[in-house]
Amino acid sequence: MAASLQASVASLQSSLQLIDSSISILDSGVSDFPRMSKVLQTTRHFELLPEPTLREAQQSLLDEITPSIAHLLSLATNHVEKLSRREQGLRAKCELQEGRLNSSEARQNSSRAQRRGPASGGGGGASAAKAAEMRRLVQKKERLQYAVERLELQSKQRERQLRKSMAFQ
Repeated sequence: MAASLQASVASLQSSLQLIDSSISILDSGVSDFPRMSKVLQTTRHFELLPEPTLREAQQSLLDEITPSIAHLLSLATNHVEKLSRREQGLRAKCELQEGRLNSSEARQNSSRAQRRGPASGGGGGASAAKAAEMRRLVQKKERLQYAVERLELQSKQRERQLRKSMAFQ
């Protein structure tokens, strides 16, 4: 009986060694498990969205931005038109002032020429009357030119005002 008992103990010791060996193998295999689980864990870097969701987001953004863009464009257009009208007004005013300056210079030149008078002594009365008539006609012509320029400027101003009022409606 002692021999059978000894065989049982030997078999048990062999089983224990086998179990110890299995435990050490499992321990060495499992000891790196936390690191391996982190390495093998999938990380989502980019989220994929379905195409309809993406189109809805794009349309929403477009609907939100479009009125602001249209408003800004209309403001810019109105401002450009206003500056254009102002430029036209300033050009017209400049032309009017140049015309006035030229007519003033012409008047001064004609008055200088008239002051010199005719060089000959004979027939002074007829030529003086003719010179006075010429002066009167030149002055009348200058007044009429000035009136025409003023009316043209007023006409341009009214056109600009009309365009401006039509732009704001």
